[in-house]
Amino acid sequence: MMVYQDLLTDDSLKRESGRKVHHANIQASKAVADIIRTTLGPRSMLKMLLDAAGGIVVTNDGNAILRELDVAHPAAKSMIELSRTQDEEVGDGTTSVIVLAGEMLHVAEAFIDKHYHPTVICRAYNKALEDAISALDKIAMTVDVNDRATMLGLVKSCIGTKFTSQFGDLIADLAIDATTMVGVELGQGLREVDIKKYIKIEKIPGGRLEDSQVLKGVMFNKDVVAPGKMRRKILNPRIILLDSALEYKKGENQTNAELLREEDWSVLLKLEEEYIENLCVQILKFKPDLVITEKGLSDLACHYFSKAGVSAIRRLRKTDNNRIARASGAVIVNRPDELQESDVGTGAGLFEVKKIGDEFFAFIVDCKDPKACTVLLRGASKDLLNEVERNLQDAMSVARNIIKNPKLVPGGGATELTVSAVLKQKSSSIEGVEKWPYEAAAIAFEAIPRTLAQNCGVNVIRTMTALQGKHANGENSWIGIDGNTGEIADMKERKIWDSYTVKAQAFKTAIEAASMLLRIDDIVSGIKKRQAPGSGPAKPKIEQEGDADNEQMIPE
Repeated sequence: MMVYQDLLTDDSLKRESGRKVHHANIQASKAVADIIRTTLGPRSMLKMLLDAAGGIVVTNDGNAILRELDVAHPAAKSMIELSRTQDEEVGDGTTSVIVLAGEMLHVAEAFIDKHYHPTVICRAYNKALEDAISALDKIAMTVDVNDRATMLGLVKSCIGTKFTSQFGDLIADLAIDATTMVGVELGQGLREVDIKKYIKIEKIPGGRLEDSQVLKGVMFNKDVVAPGKMRRKILNPRIILLDSALEYKKGENQTNAELLREEDWSVLLKLEEEYIENLCVQILKFKPDLVITEKGLSDLACHYFSKAGVSAIRRLRKTDNNRIARASGAVIVNRPDELQESDVGTGAGLFEVKKIGDEFFAFIVDCKDPKACTVLLRGASKDLLNEVERNLQDAMSVARNIIKNPKLVPGGGATELTVSAVLKQKSSSIEGVEKWPYEAAAIAFEAIPRTLAQNCGVNVIRTMTALQGKHANGENSWIGIDGNTGEIADMKERKIWDSYTVKAQAFKTAIEAASMLLRIDDIVSGIKKRQAPGSGPAKPKIEQEGDADNEQMIPE
């Protein structure tokens, strides 16, 4: 191999191949897994990350940590992608994915040393994955989405591993309220829950965490246009949402108008005024109490509105406007002259402007059937709020997953142990070489309960042996570790659950990623850009040197 390499490659190319690469990839992946291994489970540690700008992030959300890392090794990069996929797909289980994938690669290392072919290992892994998912299906149980207590237990066990778990049911309550509020029935028993679009999380430093709440409606950081003249509190407001500017249209670019007579000027001004007056009259026909526009609102329009006793808000974000529309039942109108009675939103119970801290916030709350909502988070510091927000995102994703697919599996490592036991049993019936990697995959699943036990600080070996004994013949599938105390307990009684969607996705992602990394046998770095044909080698070189000099001079 080495003899040919000099002939094939340039000096600038670095090429590693064969066993060396496998080892490097496995080392890198294990390193990534080790970084966040301690953040798994209720007794998890927090990580503090400093970014380039000097800001700090304090978190134990696997994805948030890995997002901030700047990693050089390509294999480690793809491990980080994993947790991102998991976060976007199901929103929780980001840490477990990485720990699992790291473990899968770790157990594969022994086979690579024994000169197994990577594809054999991958084939065994994929077989193990299929059996693992079918084992999941067996132990999953359906849950009633409308049963509040079960939902609470579920979301709580998901964020029990997070920093906010010390505030008890608070975050879980917020998450369930918010997600059930914005769920839309699509028919055929399907629910669509769009967290990103219709749940806004407003973080306002100050107050206590317990003051956080889910508003039955929306709030945004705006005040009415003329605070003195307009009402700041309206009961049962009629709301009109506009997407157009309530001001005189200016020319696109510089427009010149030559006026010969003095009166023409006043005619021009009058035209502008009448135009705005017309707009306002068209809107006021519908007797609104609140007019909200995404664009500008001129002083004159403001005057007409305040004379009619209508409050107005201008320059609102498009996303906020969509939320108000969903909450109050209004329709966003593009031209005032096309307004209809059906476009007026009457679903809101109260419009009010409050001062929180030193800023004004407008609340549109007490909606009849809101399909959008705002979660108001209060807390002591910015870092705390950011962390709470991340936890809330996870909690809402879990609530969403259950609403979409109401199946549960036991938490606390019980699922992994059951899957592991089932796979161990099946491995004896597998013919040929694949038997050993298959068995190793079964053992790799034990990484999760083992890590849980490590983080609780109990005797790992004893706990694991006891658990394996309980699970050995595939029964007691609900026995796992209570992450707070480290005791072996029945997860059904302790109400420690995981969402089926999260687990299944985690298994799939982890095993597929492990297979992909094992299949890499060559890393070539330093690939040059090819020169354009016809350009002689001499010319570009001179230019490049000049450029390099100039660039160096800049920082001084």
